[in-house]
Amino acid sequence: MKSLGIDIGSSSVKVSLLDIATGGCVASATNPSQEMPIEALHGGWAEQDPDMWWHYVCEGIRQVGAKFPLRDVVSIGITYQMHGLVCLDREGRPLRKSIIWCDSRAVEIGAAAFESIGRDYCLAHALNSPGNFTASKLAWVKRNEPELFARIDKFMLPGDYIAYRLSGHVSTSVSGLSEQILWDFAEERRADFVADCYGIPHVMIPEACPSIGTQAETDAATERLLGIPKGTPISYRAGDQPNNAFSLNVLEAGEVAATGGTSGVVYGVVDTPKADPQSRVNTFVHVNHTPARPRYGILLCINGTGIMNSWIRRNVVQSTLGYAEMNALAATAPVGSDGVVVLPFGNGAERVLGNRTTGAGIVGLDLNRHTAAHVLRAAQEGIACSFRYGIDIMRGLGLAPDVIRAGEANLFLSPLFRQTLATLAGARIELFNTDGALGAARGAALGAGYYGSRDEAFASLRRLEAVEPAAGDRDALEEQYGRWVREVETRLGTA
Repeated sequence: MKSLGIDIGSSSVKVSLLDIATGGCVASATNPSQEMPIEALHGGWAEQDPDMWWHYVCEGIRQVGAKFPLRDVVSIGITYQMHGLVCLDREGRPLRKSIIWCDSRAVEIGAAAFESIGRDYCLAHALNSPGNFTASKLAWVKRNEPELFARIDKFMLPGDYIAYRLSGHVSTSVSGLSEQILWDFAEERRADFVADCYGIPHVMIPEACPSIGTQAETDAATERLLGIPKGTPISYRAGDQPNNAFSLNVLEAGEVAATGGTSGVVYGVVDTPKADPQSRVNTFVHVNHTPARPRYGILLCINGTGIMNSWIRRNVVQSTLGYAEMNALAATAPVGSDGVVVLPFGNGAERVLGNRTTGAGIVGLDLNRHTAAHVLRAAQEGIACSFRYGIDIMRGLGLAPDVIRAGEANLFLSPLFRQTLATLAGARIELFNTDGALGAARGAALGAGYYGSRDEAFASLRRLEAVEPAAGDRDALEEQYGRWVREVETRLGTA
């Protein structure tokens, strides 16, 4: 028996097959070979075609199906880029491109709604400002594309759309409602007060189901198209960051996960709902939440992390070096990068900065002394500094990580980044043999009942490495962090 995991990123789509008995990955496929395009018609905009995701989902499923028969698939799990908006008409067709997570156009709309609803009420019930999240994106469509808005039958998240294409059934999850800022934490129900503030008809909002458990079943069209048997349960669905935490067995209060893809995230689990008054970090319903055993995820998101590193590769070393070679070259520069400071905030409005768009920056260059190695190291140190900046905010909410779990992928493949983050955060970094698609597949097997417990589901999870803070680097990195914070405060006008 196999479980299929689908990971819808903004850069690529990954599909993995998990052997349920052994817990091992038997096949995987990532598409396309180059990053998927993000369309930006105006500054701060970011859109992708939902049918592009579906195309690469189908391509990946066929590729893994060429290695193992898909009739053996008994459960399907989906993880996806959070906060995106997909609008469907009555025939189930997308009406426009998806306004994705890093699109900043709705910032002012969300800020106005925060005041209109009332800050205290909004924080007490939604735990967040409506900000730049999905409901605010839909409000932007209502204001700026009223004819299109009038044709919307349902709106949903990217993962909801893929579940719909596989099953013909429209739904979302409770965790998904929370990431759209459509969940009332105080009342344990949908936050209709946010929809009402925006004039969004309630009928547009899909029904919600738990993240873990059967949500829908594949239909005959999927069987004809892909060979997955009709009636296969879609039994797990989660945004990429709650799923990354699930993938790392981060399910209980005090446990913390991190990832460093296009964006960088630290995600910690708590058992009491907590809100940052400035909404610099955000609280969502975690995948294993129930009213009887509440679990919430406090999420720090930095939009410009991996994308900063890839920009440096394209434009500083001009892709002549692979990432492993870049990491090695960066390590030849001294700790603290000899005063070169990089701000990675170049991928839209940053929540951790109060939804401000400061832009990225390279500061302190001495053209007679500094080399590409200094810039490469400063980029990784700057990204780690942005993590530390957010972790300090999380500490103010009572979440003080001494261990941070991560998959061995993306930025966490860099020994320099791992060590820098461990030292700046004062926490041990533990790396594990998992990723988003595998986590979704494992969640699907659990949700469909093929694993009887959490322990059984994660029996094959292995710790690959542990990185402790480096006492000898602490002073230099604290000095670098001080320079970094001063530059951020100067750009924010708070210095």
